[in-house]
Amino acid sequence: MTKFANILETVGNTPVVKIGKLAPPNVNLYVKIEAFNPLGSVKDRLALGIIEDAERRGALKPGQTVVEATSGNTGIGLAMVCAQRGYPLVVTMAESFSIERRKLMRFLGAKVVLTPAAEGATGMVRKTIALAKKNGWFYTRQFENEANAEYHSRTTAREIIADFAGERLDYWVTGFGTGGTLKGVGRVLAKERPEVKVVVSEPADAPMLTSATPQERESDGSPKSRHPAWKPHPIQGWSPDFIAKLTGDAVDMGIVDQVITIPGPVAMQWSRQLAMNEGIFVGTSSGATFAAALEVCKGAPKGTTILCMLPDTGERYLSTPLFGDILAEMNADELAISSMA
Repeated sequence: MTKFANILETVGNTPVVKIGKLAPPNVNLYVKIEAFNPLGSVKDRLALGIIEDAERRGALKPGQTVVEATSGNTGIGLAMVCAQRGYPLVVTMAESFSIERRKLMRFLGAKVVLTPAAEGATGMVRKTIALAKKNGWFYTRQFENEANAEYHSRTTAREIIADFAGERLDYWVTGFGTGGTLKGVGRVLAKERPEVKVVVSEPADAPMLTSATPQERESDGSPKSRHPAWKPHPIQGWSPDFIAKLTGDAVDMGIVDQVITIPGPVAMQWSRQLAMNEGIFVGTSSGATFAAALEVCKGAPKGTTILCMLPDTGERYLSTPLFGDILAEMNADELAISSMA
């Protein structure tokens, strides 16, 4: 289908691509490239799923303001959905996240309220809850809203099941932010393809799942404080400073078979390698997930098939350390080439 009634109909049905140069020769390594969503990330899915669910239930009224706490990609997806549906959008975002995200959301018509970097994700969540209560705005609750996981069960999971129908699939590798992808896809695989092992990657600087330390919460479900195992890390969009309810649900359901920690520099290395060797342009969290998939490849039997999620595009990271050594001016090699003419 190439003709659509509106932009929201283009969400999902992202491609699965086989890795050639970077994969071990005895393993079939595939990636699902979520940058093919219209606003460039997997979070377009949850944005559409949550808004559609709220409309069906009557929880979101025509013209009502939508509010959410976001590191960026969810806010960008919500800005797209709200622009098309006609809802004002306010997002709260810690000032430590990339400038590109702020500009994209504002370009799409959203209002971006920055919160102190020192307060992290818990600070922006508290701000969102306060704004929603005071103003009667609709809080999308991406970190705990079952509509998030449900949309992944209905779309992402179904796409994976269809793409590997009648074929071997041994591992599915993902990171986590809200936990919607993990829970939504993981439970479908557990039911319909129970032989598939679910591998979760998390930042080495914030090994919250690995530590297995409980997360303290307020009566409204929001985190009381930063998780004790969390430290600042460069993998934006992954692992806020608390374990989201949806992530906790996935762990409690027993669908996670393995957790692999990835250092930030390694994540950035593999983002760069995907671009330079495979022509796949993705962000830091994608590099981290891919690094985890390569860890799974080590020692995997011949013929093993692995599918790795790549959450977003590299264009979200131009102002971050991922592009720290990419110059706007000509480098020495380019100057030498220029002098040849």
